[in-house]
Amino acid sequence: MDYLLTEQQTMIRELARKIADEKIKPVAAHYDETEEFAWPIMKILADSDLFGVYLPEQYGGLGGGIMDMCLVTEELSRACGGIALGYAGTGLGTLPILLYGSDEQKKKYLPDIAKGKKLAAFCITEAEAGSDAGSIKTTARKEGDKYILNGTKQWITNGGEAEIYTVIALTDKAKGARGASAFIVEKGTKGMDFGKKEKKMGIRASATREVIFTDCEIPAANLISREGMGFIVAMKTLDTARAGVGAQSVGIAQGALDLAVDYARTRIQFGQPISAFQGVQHILADMATQVEAARALVYAAARMADSGAKSVSKDAAMAKLFASDAAMKVTTDAVQIFGGYGYMRDYPVEKFMRDAKITQIYEGTNQIQRNVIAGHMIKEKIKG
Repeated sequence: MDYLLTEQQTMIRELARKIADEKIKPVAAHYDETEEFAWPIMKILADSDLFGVYLPEQYGGLGGGIMDMCLVTEELSRACGGIALGYAGTGLGTLPILLYGSDEQKKKYLPDIAKGKKLAAFCITEAEAGSDAGSIKTTARKEGDKYILNGTKQWITNGGEAEIYTVIALTDKAKGARGASAFIVEKGTKGMDFGKKEKKMGIRASATREVIFTDCEIPAANLISREGMGFIVAMKTLDTARAGVGAQSVGIAQGALDLAVDYARTRIQFGQPISAFQGVQHILADMATQVEAARALVYAAARMADSGAKSVSKDAAMAKLFASDAAMKVTTDAVQIFGGYGYMRDYPVEKFMRDAKITQIYEGTNQIQRNVIAGHMIKEKIKG
């Protein structure tokens, strides 16, 4: 389908696809096996200026938006969802600064992110605060011209690898979620440490760690917006970034579909390619339709985010929900097309299935997305 991309967006997509095909595909299995963070690929993305596609030109970016970030994320995910997450996770960690940071904060942090000199990470999840993000326990106590952070964030994408962390912590425990605030914490700050690197089912090339704060002192100037705005910053960040999870899902699904089609054309059974069998054709047709429908919804949500719409929550939730469910279905069907070979790690398709699963879980489980969508529908009907 023609999604009416701008000339710059078309160039960005083609560049990201070239990197995915030539640089990521040949090493995806290696990074999945070793679980190393793909710093050489991050360097290539940085040298290609892809980290700055969604950042304003005044801060060293290319002046695009969420749509541009989604295009890059999708293309990289066609080759490896885990490696792509090093890029997409930086976008998530950057958005609080982009959306709510002061001009001084933007000038200080965005140029290095735009050039890929520093990665970013977003820290909200805790052991007892996953889907219930309002139950965070990490605190930030103000003392003079600094804040003292204490607490542990869990399952943080880019944890330990990123240099810049946007952190949600309570500045007023009595107010619950309304007492949360957002902060910027730089790697290397005294009192900041990292837990072990988690061993995961999929996206193994992505670093996932605890981020631990023990009397961690940061300047008061690192407060994003003002005290009490943390939960709003977090929710707006997730709403804006959620199309990116959809884009990752679409990329993973497209990568699996490409493999399935190629295999079906060459796998001979009963004297002919299995692509000649109607049963296989129907599976492939359904897979392709699901991928394209997911892509259309993700692009629509991304463009809605870039339009400056007052609320993109429902659209973003729909995009993330549909695309991630589609990715799980398409990758499962791709394994089925491969048959016994699809279950073997010698073939790349099983990795796509493992990578797809997390997209239904992180940045809000798909059950939470359904709650969000329904809540907006009911509210709109009441207002009606």
